[in-house]
Amino acid sequence: MTEAARSPHRRPRSAPHRRRPEPPPLQRPPEDGPLPGTQTRMVRRRGDAAMEVVGLHDTWFGDAYHHALTAPWQRFVAIGAGLYLGSNVVFAALYLLEPNDITNARPGSFSDAFFFSVQTMATIGYGVMVPKTLYANLLMTAEVLFGIMVLALATGLAFARFSRPRARIMFSRNAVVALQDAVPTVMVRLANERRNQILQAEVAMTLLRTLRTAEGEQFRRFHDLKLSRTRTPVFALTMTAMHAIDAASPLFGATPESLRAEEAELLVTVSGTDESLSQTIHARTSYLADEILFGARFVDMFGLTADGRRALDYRNFHLTEALRGRAAEGRPGPE
Repeated sequence: MTEAARSPHRRPRSAPHRRRPEPPPLQRPPEDGPLPGTQTRMVRRRGDAAMEVVGLHDTWFGDAYHHALTAPWQRFVAIGAGLYLGSNVVFAALYLLEPNDITNARPGSFSDAFFFSVQTMATIGYGVMVPKTLYANLLMTAEVLFGIMVLALATGLAFARFSRPRARIMFSRNAVVALQDAVPTVMVRLANERRNQILQAEVAMTLLRTLRTAEGEQFRRFHDLKLSRTRTPVFALTMTAMHAIDAASPLFGATPESLRAEEAELLVTVSGTDESLSQTIHARTSYLADEILFGARFVDMFGLTADGRRALDYRNFHLTEALRGRAAEGRPGPE
């Protein structure tokens, strides 16, 4: 006799909970160095994180407010429209549960019930179709309450998305390394794209590279680079972040080949107070080893207009020019 026959009243075992399939294990780097051709950014050029994350389960409803603020506008509008239409479909089906509960609506007409739900949720009230029974009036009351709450939430989310402070900071496409007062210096050019001022702007530069410990373990190390000037009271036009490569610098003795071998990445961050918004804004970007040009400098942006006034030519913002001689080496030479 089977177990089911001996216990006819026993509930059947529930099916096991289906979990998401686990991703395949990550490939570990070889003992003698990183995987060839796999250098990726930690921060993309536009400033968002670029590192791939595996094994972190993030449900949409578990952090709905954050996802609603950071989702692209197309997805935000699509989800909002879907929720709006879906809720009206549900209420229309509820109205059809009781026949002839809406005056001037065709009996059993889903379209009439749907559009009556749309008018009720939006509190339009054309007056053509009205609830007739107690059930319809109670359902209408619940739908109006639901519509008011949804409208308040949607308005707040849309306003929060529009009012988020965003920086319009432009970074040069490349970082350059050249002699500055006989000292090799890494330089990054920045510009404020808005015609306003960023107050108490602070700039930071960090070097990320992969190193191996004495025990043979690889890890990613962050080196804060000392800048000649980290803060400016007013950031209105352009500025250049400069780090002198002296004996105390983590970049001392670095070459394009060594930076490439260490998977180096130069991270530049800017923060300050936007005078128009009175809120803190921030921006960041990064440069890989191939985007750091040794023996080059930025093309001068200052010039004169036809009537003799000084002007900034932003067409030269990203342009660089190669240097010759000792300056092209990016390190001090013999006197």
